[in-house]
Amino acid sequence: MGEARPVRLRYTPEAANEIERILDGISKKSPSGGRRVLARLQAATDRLLDQPRSGPPTDLRPMRRTLARPYLIFYTLTEDEVVVVGVRQGARDPATMPDAP
Repeated sequence: MGEARPVRLRYTPEAANEIERILDGISKKSPSGGRRVLARLQAATDRLLDQPRSGPPTDLRPMRRTLARPYLIFYTLTEDEVVVVGVRQGARDPATMPDAP
């Protein structure tokens, strides 16, 4: 049998706020660009529900990351959840990475 699939996806308040800021900023300049970024973020998190361990661990274990170009999605796993803890543009300073819970 394969690995057990987490039953849900959850965003921390900080991660939800970061996504909202990202999408607001892009959508002000290009509504279609905002929709494309949202679609990439959603596709990446959908993949995490199918393959939660697919993202490599970060230096702040147990945190992992996955790519939704040009953004990195940082997340942790529980027995039944994928918990998104932060989203950062890939070019940003790694020191701004969210702390592990």
